Amino acid sequence: MKALLRLIACLVVAGVALELFFVARIAAMAVVDPQSTAFQRSAAFQIAIQQGSGGGWRQQWVPYSRINDTLKRAVIASEDAGFVDHNGVEWEAIERARQRNAKAEEIAAKRAARALARGKPVRPVQLRGGSTITQQLAKNLLLSSERTLLRKGQELVLATLLEVLLDKRRILEIYLNNVEWGEGVFGAEAASQYYFRKPASRLSTSEAARLAVMLPSPRFFERRLGSPYLSGRASTVMARMPAAELP
Repeated sequence: MKALLRLIACLVVAGVALELFFVARIAAMAVVDPQSTAFQRSAAFQIAIQQGSGGGWRQQWVPYSRINDTLKRAVIASEDAGFVDHNGVEWEAIERARQRNAKAEEIAAKRAARALARGKPVRPVQLRGGSTITQQLAKNLLLSSERTLLRKGQELVLATLLEVLLDKRRILEIYLNNVEWGEGVFGAEAASQYYFRKPASRLSTSEAARLAVMLPSPRFFERRLGSPYLSGRASTVMARMPAAELP
C-alpha cells in the first residue's frame, strides 16, 4: 500500500511539474518567439526519415505587422470566426463537431458493412474538430498529435492558459508563424514564398483565402492547388472576410 501511495504521489508531483513547465513556456512566449513547436519537431523527424538530413524545411518568422491583414482575416474567417470574442474554447462548436462526427461514424459503419459484403476496401471515416485557433496553437506548440481524451483535456487547459497569459494579437502572431502549410512548410512567410513567390505582406485577397482553406489539410491541398473544392471554398472565405474582426 505504501508503495502504491508513493507511486501516486510521484505521478501527482510529475503532473504538477509538467503543468508548471507549460505555464513557464507560455509566459515566456509573451516576449520570446518560440523557435519550434512539438508538431514541427515531430514533422522534422518524419522528414529526416523520409528524405535524410537534407530534407526540405521552410520557415521564416515575421512580425505581426509584416503579415498582410488579408491573410489574418482569411484565417479567422475560415478557422475561427469568433476568435476575438471567445476565451480560447468554444464549447458549442465542440458539441456541434461531436454531433457531426457521431453521425459521420454511423454512416461510415453502414458503408463499411456494405463494402465488406462486396469485398471492397473500407474507407476511413473523416472526423472534424471544433477547435479554435487558440486550441490549435496549444496542440501544435506543446502536445502530440494523438487523439485521446487525455490529450484533448490538456489542450483545453493549455488553450485557457494561452488566453490568460498572452493577448489575442500575440496568439495569432505565433499561430501564423508556426502553422503547417504543406510538408516542411511552416508559417505565413514560408507559405507565401513557396506558393506565390512573394512575401506574406503582399498577399492578395484570393491568395490569402486559398492559403486559409488549406489549413485543415495542408499536405492534401499542397498537391491539389487547382481543385474545384479549393477554389469554391476560397470564394466562400473571401465573402466572409469583411466581417472577420482582427485583434
